[in-house]
Amino acid sequence: MGEGFPDDAFLMPYISSANIACGAHAGNETLMKHTIELAMASGVKIGAHPGFADPDHFGRRELQLSPAALTDLIQSQVQQLKKYTEAAGAKLHHVKPHGALYNMSARQPDIAHIIANAVKEIDPDLILYGLSNSCSIEAAFEIQLPVWNEVFADRRYQSNGALLSRSNPNALIKDSKDCCLQAEQMIVHHAVTCYDGGVIPLVPDTICLHGDGPTAVTLATHLFKHFQEKHIELRKN
Repeated sequence: MGEGFPDDAFLMPYISSANIACGAHAGNETLMKHTIELAMASGVKIGAHPGFADPDHFGRRELQLSPAALTDLIQSQVQQLKKYTEAAGAKLHHVKPHGALYNMSARQPDIAHIIANAVKEIDPDLILYGLSNSCSIEAAFEIQLPVWNEVFADRRYQSNGALLSRSNPNALIKDSKDCCLQAEQMIVHHAVTCYDGGVIPLVPDTICLHGDGPTAVTLATHLFKHFQEKHIELRKN
């Protein structure tokens, strides 16, 4: 959220936590502060969503940075959102890397450790969101940083546990029924059916739904209703 798309206010009633862009891949000071206010009004947990400073590619192009530069990239963004959050009278809850940075952290231990350490230096109580069963989770565990395994309601998976590349036209789940069934499978059975038909295990501490697509509100409302019908509690604490 806070990336300049129009649906943030409409999505807030249906979510429990928000990943707010910190001005690098998208967003700016005004959007950050506004999105923080929206989250506070709906009782939604506030998270920093740092990404590569590459707005032309929306932070989805992999860049190679030195460890020092990567640490500064993460910390400068998180600290800025943390400052705005605390000035508004709220508390920063978590950090979730964005786009290419997230995917690199999921599969590259060195990147995962740099990000985990950068977050812990800011606040050892911040929760890191990382792809379930990935290097991101392992790195956080190793330094005793709180971490939540993240799964995706609107993305298809590969059999190795990675998300199907956005270069594949089937990477995004746009149908509400498919989105709801995948989310239910992950929550109830701790597993997901991959694009190639295989089924792999995963840990669902938190579920991601992207707010930048034209179907975001439709998917969110259907997911919310489906969870209610299946007696799946959406916790905001």
